[in-house]
Amino acid sequence: MCRNMKTLFNFEPPASELEIRDASLQFVRKLSGFNVPSKANEAAFERAVEEVAASARVLMRELVTNAEPRNREVEAAKARAASMIRFGR
Repeated sequence: MCRNMKTLFNFEPPASELEIRDASLQFVRKLSGFNVPSKANEAAFERAVEEVAASARVLMRELVTNAEPRNREVEAAKARAASMIRFGR
């Protein structure tokens, strides 16, 4: 899967509509191999993005956990630190 896909579940505040749509768009791009679809494929591409986003919304709503919600800033700092270790400056 895409290395840069981000976890959306169990954050405070919860994932926004934009974050869900962006993740859905990235997923459909990966599946289709199109960064930007042709005019002939545009409707199918957009429909797929909307369907994936709808499924993601349902999933986010129905998942349960006993873990404390994660903090976006703390998680971003961890990701930056891991990137520095992996790639250097």
